[in-house]
Amino acid sequence: MKLEIPPPPDTVDKPAAWGAVFALALGAFVLVASEFMPVSLLTPIATDLAISEGQAGQSIGVSGAFALLTSLCIPVLAGRLDRKVLLLALTLLMIASGTLAAFAPNYFLFMVGRALIGVAIGGFWSMSAAVAMRLVPLHKVPRALAIVNGGNALATVVAAPLGSFLGAIVGWRGAFFCVVPVAAIAFAWKFASLPAMPAQGGGASKNVFGLLKRPEVAFGMAATSFFFMGQFALFTYLRPFLERVTRVDVSTLSLLLLILGVAGFAGTMFIGRFLKEGLYRTLVVIPALMAAIAVALIAFGDSLAATAILLGIWGLVGTAAPVGWWTWLAQTLPRDAEAGGGLMVAVVQLAIMLGAGIGGVVFDASGYRASFSMSAGLLVVAAVLAALAARALRPASAAKGAP
Repeated sequence: MKLEIPPPPDTVDKPAAWGAVFALALGAFVLVASEFMPVSLLTPIATDLAISEGQAGQSIGVSGAFALLTSLCIPVLAGRLDRKVLLLALTLLMIASGTLAAFAPNYFLFMVGRALIGVAIGGFWSMSAAVAMRLVPLHKVPRALAIVNGGNALATVVAAPLGSFLGAIVGWRGAFFCVVPVAAIAFAWKFASLPAMPAQGGGASKNVFGLLKRPEVAFGMAATSFFFMGQFALFTYLRPFLERVTRVDVSTLSLLLLILGVAGFAGTMFIGRFLKEGLYRTLVVIPALMAAIAVALIAFGDSLAATAILLGIWGLVGTAAPVGWWTWLAQTLPRDAEAGGGLMVAVVQLAIMLGAGIGGVVFDASGYRASFSMSAGLLVVAAVLAALAARALRPASAAKGAP
């Protein structure tokens, strides 16, 4: 996920530090892989730690909670610390998180490890784009941001199926620990390639919550929140659903998750043309389509072929949706993109926490039919709110054009 779209920085023509940009991309890969590793390992985690699968799913919720808190606090720290030092500290947290989660003897310490990765997620995504923009000349910033977010996209494709595959070979603990050496490589690469980046003064707007006074922003942020809640209320509990309802083995599970990931990667490549032709139409259609898929999974989840097709479509549109919402943010708040980006970080992380958390409670109490139905309902609300955001924007645009 792109978790910050800051305004154009003060730049001079300078050599591009591409090594540092690729180091950030590797860090993004490790973060996203670590964040969603539990999705494909809920069952073995729950069995080993003697907890329910819903409780195991809370590990995604707790990382989202700490990412939310960190995203709200990191601007204060980032304003005082050298960005290189801060990035290296966050990378050390990745290493500590993976190690603690892999060797945790009980549920509490496992959740502490997940809290640490949440801190790293919130800190990294709240500043990564701004850091990338300090590493290259202004005209090369789009390429740098594409590289950094390429690590995110790659992890989205491989994290879940790779976690399932490694879990079958070396166990869930071994799968978690596999991210540690990769994080160590990212640390060494950042240490060697990142230049010193002392804090910069600036007059960027800090009025984050004041943006919600604009109806189109309030509706858009609400739609974003309901979208991610609905998505993660279902996505977090795919493995137990596929094992119990579709009755797949581990190898077939890995294949289905790979289909979902590859389709999502393809979606991010092609969504641009749809956004150009109709931004709000796309933002309404995606959650509506995903709601229909959630209902279809309840009806046809016992069919492997139907489930594979449905998950492919879910990945195709669901993974691409954040691109649409960040495009909406850039178009709606061109002069307050930094403040809006900070607000978006908080909204997304809170929504992930609530979706995974409440989804786990419902899944444990009433089963997959209830949790998937809840997901569908939340996604329908997201579609309605996106339509209301479009309607609210028209009067605002008309007012700006009035004499």
